[in-house]
Amino acid sequence: MARPQQPLLSEPRPSSEISSDRHEEEEDALLTGQQKPQESKYGWLFWREVGAFAWALIATVAVIVLAVMYQHQQSSHPKSTGAWKHGKPTGKRNMIFMVSDGMGPTSLALTRSFRQFETGLPSDDILVLDQHLVGSSRTRSTSSLITDSAAGATAFSCGLKSYNGAISVTPDHKPCGTVMEAAKKAGYMTGLVVTTRITDATPACFAAHVNLRSEEDLIAEQEVGFHPLGNVVDLMLGGGRCHFLPNTTEGSCRDDDKDVVNMAKKKGFSYLDDRAGFDGLKLGSAVKLPLLGLIANTDVPYEIDRRNMNDVYPSLNEMAKTALRALSDATKDSEQGFFLMIEGSRIDHAGHGNDPAAQVHEVLAYDKAFASVLDFLDKDDVEGVAVSTSDHETGGLAVARQLHDAYPVYHWFPGQLVNATHSGENLAYQLRDYLAEHGSQPNDKLKSYIRDTLIGEGLGIKDVTENEIQHLIDHSEPWPSSYYFADLISRRAQTGWATHGHSGADVNIYASSVKAARPLVGNHENTEVGNFIRDYLDLDLEPITKALNEKGAESDTLGASLWLGKPVSTDKEADQTDHYQGDFKRSLDCGCDKKH
Repeated sequence: MARPQQPLLSEPRPSSEISSDRHEEEEDALLTGQQKPQESKYGWLFWREVGAFAWALIATVAVIVLAVMYQHQQSSHPKSTGAWKHGKPTGKRNMIFMVSDGMGPTSLALTRSFRQFETGLPSDDILVLDQHLVGSSRTRSTSSLITDSAAGATAFSCGLKSYNGAISVTPDHKPCGTVMEAAKKAGYMTGLVVTTRITDATPACFAAHVNLRSEEDLIAEQEVGFHPLGNVVDLMLGGGRCHFLPNTTEGSCRDDDKDVVNMAKKKGFSYLDDRAGFDGLKLGSAVKLPLLGLIANTDVPYEIDRRNMNDVYPSLNEMAKTALRALSDATKDSEQGFFLMIEGSRIDHAGHGNDPAAQVHEVLAYDKAFASVLDFLDKDDVEGVAVSTSDHETGGLAVARQLHDAYPVYHWFPGQLVNATHSGENLAYQLRDYLAEHGSQPNDKLKSYIRDTLIGEGLGIKDVTENEIQHLIDHSEPWPSSYYFADLISRRAQTGWATHGHSGADVNIYASSVKAARPLVGNHENTEVGNFIRDYLDLDLEPITKALNEKGAESDTLGASLWLGKPVSTDKEADQTDHYQGDFKRSLDCGCDKKH
């Protein structure tokens, strides 16, 4: 028979020790009529928990207070994390914009492999630039799918597209305000460092406005302050001295007798024109601003040649470090920082010359300067960012070459570049000078000089043929011979080139900080690079453009904007400037009725 279930609470429960004590206390109270004082119901466990909670609360408040104080300090003092507030960076900051003129992605592949081979580095060793790749840029101009440096740099300086040959003017030939002009007006110090002429297209676009890039005499005048806005550049280091000297002076390339150096001095510029003067700057610690430093009559020699003339010409790295120190010291006690443009100018020239040996040394020199900029930013107390890109690719460079009709073997040989000690340009000038002294008769002595000295020692080539030597004798002027010297080594290295001009390839964008340069991550129009500079420095270019147009019109008594140089009537005429403007070709006749 099933046992009946009992309610759960019907069974007697054992009393605990605590409950027995409580019953005794209640009985005593009833018998005596006196209530025994009770101890607090909150024991030591309770108060331990209260203490722990209080300490946690205090710690939390302390953390919040410290965080607020840190954020306030970062917003009002140097070296923030690079974050932007409401779409704009805050506080004092510096901007270093670097242009690797003519350097495309293949230039990095060429140089990387060359460096690995030359120094015995492993295949995974990369350049400093490689470590800071953030995006790429599209480069077309308004007049061509293939831009020139003028239109390319106008995109950087004004944030606008224009025609090939335009120096910071719009397609309707009106000046556009530049980031350097706006930075100067906003209180920043400014600088330009290049290895070509300081009047060349890229530097000109930041501090001058002309219809055609060939107006370098006029550009020189504007760069030293003869400009509707006055002086907008505090420091200039580079070549191009010939455009600042009157045509009555040896070494001048001006069309008139204006002494622009003297004009600059009257504007307050300190001036230097040689290595001794540059060394006197003590890498920036002894600079008096504004400074005009013209260290070469035209372009600074290629790095492959300059390194053998270090006592005559400073390197790009030395000039960059000097400018960084000088501008940093000059803005030490100011509310604003500085804007500096640094250009590795002659990467482009090596591409025009199809010279792979010159190219790798130019890229390595640029990479070294980029590393110095990163080091400066890392050590400097002021927040800053470095952005590097190219205006275009030059040469249509390929790390491959089809030498024969047979199906190609997949090779290229960087070792063929290692033994080259001079550029094709330098060897062409050596040949010209030798012929001027010894005559141009194709004798055994001349052939021996070409074979042993120019090709053997200069290019490191030991298997030159008689036909190759004879070709140089038959085409001994510097313009064709420089190309042929370069082709001798290109063929042996199996390095290919599509053109002696520019190409329409996209180019890379590099930055010191992905976080600070977040707007440039990915693929962009080149104008977006200019817009980034504007936004990072919190600049307004519209008032600058308005002032240029108003003051420019006032300065022209004829009201024809003559301060912009010769007028350009049609896009077709403007597009005729889409070719290399190098000095070393200007006196040469190619038989095409054009200047090269």
